[in-house]
Amino acid sequence: MACAWSRWWVCLAVLAAAPAAGEPWVNPKAAVGPRASPSRIGGGEGVPPLPLPATPLRRSEKRRQPAPPALVGMITFAPADARLVDGRRAADETFPTTQIDIERLLSAANQALHIQYRYVTASLETFSGDPAELPLLYLTGWTEIPPLSEATLGRLRRYLYDGGTLVVHAQCGREAFVQSARRELGRLLPGRALAAIDTDSPLFHACTDIETMRVRKDDGPFRTMPPYLEGICLGCRPAVIFSPIDLSCGWNVAQRPILGGLLYHQADATALGVNIIAVVLANFHYARAFGVQTIYPQQDDPARDRLVLAQLVHEGDWDPTPHALPNLMKHIQANTELNVQFSRREVRAAADELAGHPVLYMTGLRDFTWSDAEVAALRDWLGAGGLLIADAAAGRRAFDVAFRREIARVAGDAPLEPIAPDHPLLTMPYAVSAVRLSPLLQTQPGQTAAPALEGVTLDGRLAVIYSPLSLSNGWEQLAYPYNRGYADHDALRLGVNLIAYGLMH
Repeated sequence: MACAWSRWWVCLAVLAAAPAAGEPWVNPKAAVGPRASPSRIGGGEGVPPLPLPATPLRRSEKRRQPAPPALVGMITFAPADARLVDGRRAADETFPTTQIDIERLLSAANQALHIQYRYVTASLETFSGDPAELPLLYLTGWTEIPPLSEATLGRLRRYLYDGGTLVVHAQCGREAFVQSARRELGRLLPGRALAAIDTDSPLFHACTDIETMRVRKDDGPFRTMPPYLEGICLGCRPAVIFSPIDLSCGWNVAQRPILGGLLYHQADATALGVNIIAVVLANFHYARAFGVQTIYPQQDDPARDRLVLAQLVHEGDWDPTPHALPNLMKHIQANTELNVQFSRREVRAAADELAGHPVLYMTGLRDFTWSDAEVAALRDWLGAGGLLIADAAAGRRAFDVAFRREIARVAGDAPLEPIAPDHPLLTMPYAVSAVRLSPLLQTQPGQTAAPALEGVTLDGRLAVIYSPLSLSNGWEQLAYPYNRGYADHDALRLGVNLIAYGLMH
């Protein structure tokens, strides 16, 4: 997980990057123009319009360079109203920006990933909103972002849910940009917190394992800290990636420090940027499928008993796999003889909300902490016969660490221990002695392993069942590429056993 001290230092450093009120500040990176496009020269022979006999002459002509497909749309805003300066029309930029970093980053990514993409400028008012045309939107600047209209926010929100990714990058870590970015991102996805991305995220490991990064403020010495990004997840992927520190891929801050700036070292920023590009590309099909996946409708069949599966709401990205339980319910009804219809309900860890729910499910991506009142409510609920089933979505370490810590507060002296292979949970309805893991965890095709389930026993019965490897990603069947969990088929078999065990006990 990202260390608390690093987050604290980042906040102070970003604030310190702002100048005194009213002090003018010029971004030296803005003076660097885009690199010229390469020219292709075609050679040939031509005959001048002279009387014969004539001697052919060599000639050369420029040919249009074929453009690679666009991956990134660099967001621009319309210029302000024009004004007269020395008798000429001029317009101040509503929102100044610079292409120096994205230009250098795509060049590095094309080389490192053996791809060929380019960036184009894009207006939020006119872009199509189709992630198939522009999988990534990129916004960078150093002044305040103009407030976005509700129509623009709606179009951008739809773009993200359809599978697009938004990368927001504070030039020189400027406070005006940072604060306005937080404001607009809060409006963009209300109810979804912009939070620090944990250091076990694929963003820090996709191509290069990044454990530390060098940061320079003003012309001071470099300081080393864990990598720091913030994000908003849709599903298990970061749909919004925000860097309050300058991802300075196109500026050598080691040789050219910027007063009033807070920048990552160019080499470190480039490595992180390439990781971001790799993750966006790897997640694209998952993101598109996530956006169109249909939630299985809950049926009302009076001939069947109803089991309400309550899903626990918490502060650690509590619902990263929203299709998981509905898909598992559908699988159970189609492939077993359990005469039960299911419905899902969202509850918090409060006595009045937990009452009447014999089975509780929880998952998540990030760190969370239960209050003392929530711990007491869960302890009483488990003591009264409740069964808690939990898994770490995508096998994320941050949730795993948090769950182990918090369940220890609930269970007291009862430890979380491995569940024996001959436990009824692993023998019926399916005998599950070996499972296949997700492709990310396989060292060779077809590799199997024993299920890694753990449990807490209270008064002789299994009261908590926990999987540090993801079950819910397998239940969703959306092929999330960074899933550290079970293969879909075996995740579903384990899920059937979990529900059957809950019904019988």
